[in-house]
Amino acid sequence: MTKLGIKDQLNRPLRDLRISVIDRCNFRCQYCMPAEIFGPNFKFLPRSELLTYEEIERLAKIFVQLGVEKIRLTGGEPLMRKDLHYLVKLLANIEGLRDLGLTSNGVLMPKYAKALKEAGLKRVNISLDSLNDDLFRKINGRNVSVQPVLEGIYAAREAGLGVKINMVVKKGLNDSEIVSMADFCKNEQLQLRYIEYMDVGSTNGWLLRDVVTKKEIFQLLQQCYELEEVEPAYFGEVAKCYKYKGTNIDVGFITSVSESFCSSCTRARLSANGQIFTCLFNGNGHDVRSFLRNGMSEDEIKEEIETIWKKRKDQYSDERSEKSSSNRKKIEMSYIGG
Repeated sequence: MTKLGIKDQLNRPLRDLRISVIDRCNFRCQYCMPAEIFGPNFKFLPRSELLTYEEIERLAKIFVQLGVEKIRLTGGEPLMRKDLHYLVKLLANIEGLRDLGLTSNGVLMPKYAKALKEAGLKRVNISLDSLNDDLFRKINGRNVSVQPVLEGIYAAREAGLGVKINMVVKKGLNDSEIVSMADFCKNEQLQLRYIEYMDVGSTNGWLLRDVVTKKEIFQLLQQCYELEEVEPAYFGEVAKCYKYKGTNIDVGFITSVSESFCSSCTRARLSANGQIFTCLFNGNGHDVRSFLRNGMSEDEIKEEIETIWKKRKDQYSDERSEKSSSNRKKIEMSYIGG
């Protein structure tokens, strides 16, 4: 298979695709926290509106032909989609795809990790915003303790999957956990990613003053550890990474608020109902499900996706302010995934 390789108007190639397979989750995250919105009465997408696994596979093949080398499955909680290992197997067999990962809250990982690994999954990113049970229960809103997530982490590792831990840091909520999370991940030899609290969606009450920046987190860690900067592994790598001196264990920072990386963003997102989003902060999707279900050929769909990417002008994090955040239409994290 020959990859075409396309770039947008700011000369950013398409290399990374996030696929949301479901909009349903088994507990909330900091990006979609309001219980009055995301409580038990929240209306999720009807199954008929979700892309089928075969439709996802067809689109993924087209994206790979256009230059995508990495795919990560997201949600909602992707493990709540029935027989997810079947989709993993379909995607893992796509010629030219180099990396296939999954983002999860980890709770269902003990049940599915082995099957996912055998199907071809390479790695998982597991969200863990606190090691403190009371705080973690408050954040997830489902009275879920830390222990099921830890069991999911250990199950993924035992199955042979690479594991990264994602921690969204919010000032006044879990910033007191920054060092303890580093201690835990270093001792367990897990890669850790601190994520600046972002204004994804319009329902989480985001304020700039709630952001704990990479600089602030780094200064805290330096009081306990000596860190060595690591060169980016590839163009478009989102995390700014460091290693604990004398180890091969790295810690990274996702800095979309304090140190934006719009100029090197190579990522597209495909929602569970078949909308392409060219930016996590852009609420205007492009419907590709209709292309599939109205009988368009592969070449026609490829041309449409190529046009969408080439016309992309997104650079929201370069332009962010509290005013722009409140006035801009944005997609909810529960809908598009991470």
